Formats: sequence, C-alpha cells, structure tokens
Amino acid sequence: MSVITFTSDYGLVDHRVASVKGRILSLKEDIRLVDISHEIQAYNLLQTAYIVRNSYSFFPKDTVHIISVDSFYTKERKSIIYKANGHYFIAADNGVLSLIFYDIQPEAVYEITLNNRFDDEVSFTSTDIFAPAAVHLQNGGLPEVIGRKFKNPKQLSFPRPVFNENENMIIGEVMFIDNFGNVVSNIHQKFFEKNGVNFENFIVKFRNLALTKIYGQYTDVVADWKLEPESHGKSAAIFNDAGLLELTIYKGNINNGAKSLFGLSVGEKIYVEFA
Repeated sequence: MSVITFTSDYGLVDHRVASVKGRILSLKEDIRLVDISHEIQAYNLLQTAYIVRNSYSFFPKDTVHIISVDSFYTKERKSIIYKANGHYFIAADNGVLSLIFYDIQPEAVYEITLNNRFDDEVSFTSTDIFAPAAVHLQNGGLPEVIGRKFKNPKQLSFPRPVFNENENMIIGEVMFIDNFGNVVSNIHQKFFEKNGVNFENFIVKFRNLALTKIYGQYTDVVADWKLEPESHGKSAAIFNDAGLLELTIYKGNINNGAKSLFGLSVGEKIYVEFA
C-alpha cells in the first residue's frame, strides 16, 4: 500500500488541514497519511519546493504527494498531476512543480478532470479535487482515468548560481531559511567544486562578512568535544545534507541563528571568490 503525504501553507490553527485529512479518510479509512509541513509561508513556492524536493525521495516509490500551497480554486487555473522519479505529485498549476523538478523531466503531466463539468461546484480545491485524486492514485488507479495528458504546465525559473570567469567568482543567493535560522544558498557543492578545481583558496562573502572554510557537517565546527560549549555561537559555512552551501551559527535558533546575526534574507547575494 502506497503512502499519501500532505504539504500546505494552511498552518495548524485553522480547520483546513483537518478538513483535507477528514476527506481523505472518508474515502479510505485505512490510508497511510503523512504530513510533510503545514508551516509553509503563505504562497511561498520556493520554500515549498525546497522542503518537498529534499523530503519526497525518502518515501517509498508510488507515494502520492499533495501540495496545497497557493492552491485556492479558480476556473482559470488547472489542477495537475506530475509523475516524476517514481512518485506522483498533485498541485495547482502555479509552477511549484517546475521548481521542485527544475533539473528532472517528469515522466508525464496530467490535467485533473475531476469536478470540471459545468454543473460541478468546487469550494475547496484540496478536499474536492486533490483528495479524491490522491486516493485514486494511492489505490493503484491510472492517472488517465481522472485526467488527461497536459503539455504546457506553468514553468517558473529556479534561481541558479553563476560563475563570473573574469572575477573568478560564484554569485549565488539565499533561497531558504530553516527553523534554526540557518541560511541556505542555491550554490551546490558540485557547482563549487567544478568551478574551484583550478584554485587553491576561496572566500565566502556575504554582506560585510567573510568565511574561509566550508565544513562537511554541523558537528565539524567543534574541534574538541571536551570543550564543545565553547563552540556555541560560532559562525560557519557548511555543505548541508542537500549538498547546498549554508551559513550557520552552531547551536543557533530562529532568534539568534545566522539569519538574525548576519541580517540575511531570501534573495540576498552570497559570493564565493577563488584565488
């Protein structure tokens, strides 16, 4: 039996998350339903893409992922299914799936044709369209039964780093800030290594600050574990578990982490100068 995951920007105060789960369970009581996150910032597609992209592959193949972010119903916008990397993804055609799979070509894309007759009323996309579509796929149903092939889903441009050859510099940007206040850039370790292969030294620059070392993981910041408390509050750059360059404060949090202490926000530039 496959799994259904649920990601939204609904938060946990309102009724919406419970309504969607109730609708799914009313269609199939013994379903396995897993929350990824409901704390996505309202309508934030880039944040959604980062979270889903870095979590979905840990689920079994054929998992169905409902993504209810910027998903409120309008007749002018389609609801779609991506079949990609052995998983199904259900979302509004708002470009979020193109951000998740900016480097992967989906196996197929379908427009969901449930509830699109002239006399059908849709009051809430996630309960009226996403939930029954997800249960159908989770039951092993074919997407062609509830939809039709769709050739032109909305495409959004994923922010990518560039390498300035004249200045021997990678120019990236902040694309995500996590719950610990860590600042995640769009500079991947492979891109860093590819462009830095002929150089001996580098400097990571942001605002008026600079770091000259990139650690492999958070705990590498601690040189001597007998003196571990002395490392609390130490600033560092690491390649995180997604392979992305991240600025961090050891044992920091959302209030005193890298975001607060460095004063960085999503979209701000991060540079890596080689020498």
